[in-house]
Amino acid sequence: MSKTDIDTGVTGRGRRPARERLLEAAARRFYADGVAATGIDTITAEAGVAKMSLYNNFSSKADLVRAYLDARHEEWLDLYRARLEQADGPREGVLAVFDAYGDHAAFAYEHGFRGCGLLNAAAELPAGDEGRAVVRAHKEQVERLIADHLEQLLPGRPDEARATAEHLSFLLEGAMARAGLEGDGERVQHARSMAAALLDRL
Repeated sequence: MSKTDIDTGVTGRGRRPARERLLEAAARRFYADGVAATGIDTITAEAGVAKMSLYNNFSSKADLVRAYLDARHEEWLDLYRARLEQADGPREGVLAVFDAYGDHAAFAYEHGFRGCGLLNAAAELPAGDEGRAVVRAHKEQVERLIADHLEQLLPGRPDEARATAEHLSFLLEGAMARAGLEGDGERVQHARSMAAALLDRL
């Protein structure tokens, strides 16, 4: 293997860059098996790259975990933006958040749905770990998105909008936790229906 092959992890014409393959392999293994249980050798073998390629792209396993969390956040945002394009008004904007979580739950996971991959990873990381800050920022952004839609829905009622956003974010997170334990997204759909009923009473 040439130095170029080692640096990029590209072993043939048309192969995707090593970083992309490593992130995809890490995403599958971290979600299915957990962060702590997944070793570097497992990830490099699944990605089909040399171990040196991993360290050419990520400074450590912790760096790879943070990149995985960032990528998962962006993946969810893409789902939310796609749903938002179809939303008609702020009420539907709030429900687009729930729909994006439902879309994530509907992905064909290797060993079934295990809940929010971000929270699953955060639960394995020690207090103070940078990865936990990434997950917290994601959850705070989700609540802000809900609050932004509610502020449009409830003009002149900012306190109620913020309180309702917190209520709905708790509903969503609880539904994700139960859905993960039960192995499907049915609880998320139920939570969406509950959110829609609450919005209709505002």
